[in-house]
Amino acid sequence: MASSASAPRYTKATLPTKVCATCGRPFAWRKKWARCWDEVKYCGEKCQRTRQKPISS
Repeated sequence: MASSASAPRYTKATLPTKVCATCGRPFAWRKKWARCWDEVKYCGEKCQRTRQKPISS
């Protein structure tokens, strides 16, 4: 049987993942991050807003 036109090109199991720099939870690639996946560090806006600030000396 040939692949149908409605079959997805990728599955959730094959998506790349990263670990959030703030909460430490893994998160998967999203289409909106396609062009900037290398720069993505946080799983969402909340973690980005509450990220730990570097200690200034």
